Amino acid sequence: MEFFTAGKEHRERLMLAANRIGKTESVGGFECTLHATGLYPDWWPGRRFDRAVKVWAAGDTSNTVRDILQNKLLGKMGEFGTGLVPKKCVERWTMKRNVPEAVQDIYIRHVSGGMSLLTLKSYDQQRESFQGTEQDVIWLDEEPPMSIYAECLLRTMTTNGLILCTFTPLKGLSDVVLGFLPGGKMPNQDPIRTLA
Repeated sequence: MEFFTAGKEHRERLMLAANRIGKTESVGGFECTLHATGLYPDWWPGRRFDRAVKVWAAGDTSNTVRDILQNKLLGKMGEFGTGLVPKKCVERWTMKRNVPEAVQDIYIRHVSGGMSLLTLKSYDQQRESFQGTEQDVIWLDEEPPMSIYAECLLRTMTTNGLILCTFTPLKGLSDVVLGFLPGGKMPNQDPIRTLA
């Protein structure tokens, strides 16, 4: 809930946590779905969009984006509308070239009457594929290279958009992780004590 609430004040947020605890579905996917549809629950403490939005959801590779993000958002191929985005909101989708059963763009009905566009991207498409367009929300599931993170910041600059990161710090204290820590470094901690 603190992560969601922080969206009112902070454009950049990171859910840095262990594997297999629900970061992808219960945090990143859930919040992206709310923004794309406008179907915010009454208890929602975070930022709200009263219009259709442009969203990117990105992960490591085209295959992992298909297998994880696409599945969480839409459901299994042939069963779209069984994922986080309600079937009544899924207007249409386009397929990605050269990746079997992978979706690229999802057109989602927003409660305002507009049409949100959620595009699935991957870091293996390189930094250049993250250039050029402005976005309202960018969800980075798994840690991105700093070059891609920097491009995403630029894409949300003119929209006052949001960047949501959900990942386990498998790369250690990388530049992206350090950017979220106070002063860009680990806080001082008491030394670990061992029993003799």
